[in-house]
Amino acid sequence: MINWRVRDPGNRRLMFLTALLASGSALPALAATADATADSAAVGEVIVTATKRSENLQNVPVSVQALTPTVLENHQVQALDDYVKLLPSVSFQSFGPGQSQLYFRGISSGGDGLHGGSEPATGVYVDETPLTTIANGVDMHIYDIARVEALSGPQGTLFGASSLSGTLRIITNQPDPRRFSAGFDLEGNTFTDGSPGGTAEGFVNVPITQHVAIRLVGFYEHDGGYIDNVLQSRTFHLDPGSIPPDDTLTVNNAKYVKNNFNDVDTYGGRAALRIDLDEHWSITPGVIYQHQRARGNFLMNPRLGDLQVADFEPDLNVDSWYQAFLTIQGKIGDWDVLYAGGHFGRTVENQADYSYYAVAYDAMGASSYVTFPDGHGGFLDPDQRFHGHDVYVKDSHEFRISSPHQYRLRGLLGVFYERQSDAIIADYMVPGLTAAGDARAIPGRTDDIFFTGLKRIDRDFAVFGEMSFDLLENLTLTAGGRYFTVDNTLVGYSGFISDVQSAACLPTTNTAIPCQNVDKEVKESGETHKVNLSWRVAPQRMLYFTYSTGFRPGGVNRRAVAPPYEPDTLSNFEIGWKTTWLDGRFRFNGAVFDEEWKGVQYALSPPGFQGVTLIYNAGNARSYGFEGDLAYRPIDSLTFTLSGTILHAALTKTFCNFDSNGDPTECAPAGTRLPVQPNYKVTFGVRYEFQVADFNFFLEGDVHAQGSSTSALFTDNEAILGPTRAFASADLSGGFTRGNWRLEMFIQNIADQRGVLSVNTDCSVTYCGPYALNYVTKPRLVGIKLGEKF
Repeated sequence: MINWRVRDPGNRRLMFLTALLASGSALPALAATADATADSAAVGEVIVTATKRSENLQNVPVSVQALTPTVLENHQVQALDDYVKLLPSVSFQSFGPGQSQLYFRGISSGGDGLHGGSEPATGVYVDETPLTTIANGVDMHIYDIARVEALSGPQGTLFGASSLSGTLRIITNQPDPRRFSAGFDLEGNTFTDGSPGGTAEGFVNVPITQHVAIRLVGFYEHDGGYIDNVLQSRTFHLDPGSIPPDDTLTVNNAKYVKNNFNDVDTYGGRAALRIDLDEHWSITPGVIYQHQRARGNFLMNPRLGDLQVADFEPDLNVDSWYQAFLTIQGKIGDWDVLYAGGHFGRTVENQADYSYYAVAYDAMGASSYVTFPDGHGGFLDPDQRFHGHDVYVKDSHEFRISSPHQYRLRGLLGVFYERQSDAIIADYMVPGLTAAGDARAIPGRTDDIFFTGLKRIDRDFAVFGEMSFDLLENLTLTAGGRYFTVDNTLVGYSGFISDVQSAACLPTTNTAIPCQNVDKEVKESGETHKVNLSWRVAPQRMLYFTYSTGFRPGGVNRRAVAPPYEPDTLSNFEIGWKTTWLDGRFRFNGAVFDEEWKGVQYALSPPGFQGVTLIYNAGNARSYGFEGDLAYRPIDSLTFTLSGTILHAALTKTFCNFDSNGDPTECAPAGTRLPVQPNYKVTFGVRYEFQVADFNFFLEGDVHAQGSSTSALFTDNEAILGPTRAFASADLSGGFTRGNWRLEMFIQNIADQRGVLSVNTDCSVTYCGPYALNYVTKPRLVGIKLGEKF
């Protein structure tokens, strides 16, 4: 790929984009986004709502990747890891189910997911309701879904502040009063290097009257484990002057040793009721509920062996959430009116091994961090454990009105309000600390050596609109904007015993915290905007140019002396095309983009903060590249798809961490790659269908490949962690349908490749980097699935 930097970003950027567009037909076709197995000879039509109107994907001048029900079913998609694999512009960082952060087009600084840190860089919606969550995103089970839409680039005009890098939308199947339908799917599977699992899913759509229908969905999923917690021992070097000659302590993890210990149970359902008041107005209330219990660690220790880790403390993540929603749709004259309201509640209980924090400080010779007398002449095991308890609440309301789409001048206008909160409890514990009478224990918190108890509230109000005008019959100009205000507060306590003893820690009536040393607020206002020009070159070929901006609010840090962090913004320049050829048998869509990211919010641990992670603005960065999709159906029974992205994302300004004297301690020079996002990501698929008697057989093979990525921004940190390597994996599935029945057998990751998706540490890379763990692709999975829809 082309790797270059310019001092004149204006004309040269346009030259770069134009040159790439001109060579687009010669580039590898990437990013298949639609159902390529339609009944007709043509590649299937896909309807999306990326512009908050229902339109054919090929008519939408936006870079959209859409996974239809057929694509989701053909690839056994059930969770976030499954569909992100199929979205070339999307990358993610993860500690396991319900513990991930999503990014589009390389707009990632790494280290996100702090409960008191930056808002997410990517917006997540279910239908019309935002599901974006502070810190780690919701991992919604995928079943009875109309499609998954991935909108690349800043989508702040229509979707708000958390859509800096893009927006992911999960569109559910709606109640239908016209007919009864139902179905079920049963799956059994096993990891060849792990334990078995399975899924039971079902839905029913029941017309109650000709104007009322209810749709019910239920599921239970058990995922087998594949990570082994193996027996290890470690020796800590204690203060030799304390109780001679006992200057070492050896411990082991025998009571937590278990094979395949990271299994997951997920269950839940969805209910929606549709009431048609008349031919124009309808009301749809509903609720989604999901409960997930993930045991064990989903990261492996590359120093121990394949799919092995040595945890010295228990690991468990219990994630329970619901989303209640109400949608009212209708018409006032010819104008469409919509109200969408949602109430979201989520409780997460997390226990995790945090022992490498003690291991890291022991290796540094900081014995005070590992020396804890037990009060009986010996010492406590200094291996720390983490306990987190979060209670999320989100209320959102959106009202918008849209003109008829056939008008030459058309548009929409809306208002949006959202209030989301997180009641944060984070305990960093040395078991036995309080009973030993250690003076470092946080009062009122059993065994805590560090404690955070905060209430975070983020409020967002916005007015937005978009207008399109047909300059010519085949040339349309679209402009949009969003004005917003945000009001974010963070109140409570975070710190060590020294913070409790500080005069700056004020008395409080909140009995859950020892005192209050955090009470901060940030109020901001701003705007985002978009201009789009689309040209219908021919009936089935369109070119478009987009300039759009994104905005993520600033915020406050949990340490009293740490300054607040500023907003970061994104400017996107994009040239794209939507084309269909050969009487609909061949589709080639693509886009080249150049994004300027200013004021990058970055998580780091400055000297003097004892490993506590804070948010700072890391200067500016740039991401440019190509994404596209190809689908080709040369004959009715054979379909080829190819999808992917190529990009380069890097700092354009040197960023350093400084000590208390103002001297740089670690730096990332201009040109340093942004972490997490691979430099390319490709999926190639072939599907063959044939009929024998009344059996419709199918066979599908897919290859997924992605390039290397970095794991940290600072040069010395990246030297510790090292880049991830490029890897590829292959999936194979086959089976048949007969009437309403479907039987399928599949193998995922046939060669059992171990690709590293992200590299994670328990604490700052400076301290815990040598003990980093890898989040890897799942091992070979073999399964069989039986289903019926009627």
